[in-house]
Amino acid sequence: MEEQIGRVVSDLREETTIPGQYGLPASVHQRMAQTCTPALSVGVIDNFEVAWTRAFGTLAAGAEPATANTPFQSGSISKPVFALALMKLVETGVIDLDADVNDYLKSWRVPGRDGWQPRITLRQLLSHTAGTTIHGFPGYPASGPWPTIPQVLSGVPPANTQPVVVDILPGTQHRYSGGGTTIAQQLVVDVTGTPFPELMRKLILEPAGLTDSSFEQPLPSAFAKRAARGHPLNGTEIEGGHHVYPEMAAAGLWTTTADLTALGVEMMRSLRGDVSKLGLAPGTVKSMLRPQLPDQEIGQEFVGLGWFCAGKEQNFRFFHHGWDHGYVATMLMLPAIGKGVVVMLNSNQGSMLRSEIVAAVGREYGWPVLQDIPRISEAVPDLAHAGTYENANRKICVRQQRDHLLIEFAGQRALAAYPAVTGEFVARALNLRLRFAGDDSGRPSELTVVTGNKTELFKRTD
Repeated sequence: MEEQIGRVVSDLREETTIPGQYGLPASVHQRMAQTCTPALSVGVIDNFEVAWTRAFGTLAAGAEPATANTPFQSGSISKPVFALALMKLVETGVIDLDADVNDYLKSWRVPGRDGWQPRITLRQLLSHTAGTTIHGFPGYPASGPWPTIPQVLSGVPPANTQPVVVDILPGTQHRYSGGGTTIAQQLVVDVTGTPFPELMRKLILEPAGLTDSSFEQPLPSAFAKRAARGHPLNGTEIEGGHHVYPEMAAAGLWTTTADLTALGVEMMRSLRGDVSKLGLAPGTVKSMLRPQLPDQEIGQEFVGLGWFCAGKEQNFRFFHHGWDHGYVATMLMLPAIGKGVVVMLNSNQGSMLRSEIVAAVGREYGWPVLQDIPRISEAVPDLAHAGTYENANRKICVRQQRDHLLIEFAGQRALAAYPAVTGEFVARALNLRLRFAGDDSGRPSELTVVTGNKTELFKRTD
């Protein structure tokens, strides 16, 4: 195992903007120094078991070393953990996923406008399809003042965000909304009459064995003393060590890589029908990882109930990222093969380390490729691709070489593009793809060029 850990932490490759191209391998300590990241913690799951957890660095500059049991703020990973607890209330009949949330809310009500009252449900709030506003929350200084949740939802002082309202027709599209999750937080408190941190401890943290996790905001002093302190940029520590998040369901979970990897194992065990500490029926857990809009399907990226999902079969994965002031985190699980990873760190500047570590773990443990990177094929380009293509703005000349095409853009040197197994052509020097289309004769009549986030259509003119 130590050899595997050594290979992972010495093989971090910085991502570039060109798919499939990376920087030279570097060690975790090198990358932490480059990104001003004082502490980083990693947990790896293999064959449905926690393989290892390891921490690097210190809680802050000159502070004690971090461990796998060091708490970090997890940011939005709070949302799927909250969703697991909420599903227990659904299973026991305390709440209905598809009822109007205003049927349950007491301390605050979803507002209407111009004589229209929106009807939104917990299913929509958990899947970010309720049409609610407020993407995320910046948190509050440790010294206060801190608003109540009704004040946050109404956008009144001392809240530092706008009111949460419905401005898109509910149930029609996905838009990420921490504001919507905060409505759900107030709903479960109103229904149960239990303070939110206590409710979460009873419903999910304690039963699942997450002994180093808490939704308490602010943290008790004894817990806070051993927590990693936040650093937004340049290694500068947040005054007071961290921000306070009254929006606990959306961003308030303090946890460790040891706890989150254990939770990932319990999730995957439940999905395959094994005994799980979650205390949820396997069918309930499976329902959380299904599309919630009619135009979504397995294989696409979608949000289930609390979790983001992507891929299919061996490549199916559920995951969530987290970002609080001074902290970032990632939790990713592949339930078909029983593998996963958790990464937590106390630096916003080090956010790219999450994907670098995930990729290093994937290489070491034989994960399927998770990114949409076109693989070059051995096919020989068809001479029919060669020609001139134009639109209203510019002209492209395509010439054939032995194993690739040469693409000539005005004012630029010719660029090589190679056939991919997807049927398109891809450049290695730029983030660029070419898609030819035509009639039954096999001679392309148009060319679609995708570069960066721009897509252009060209018509053949020769």
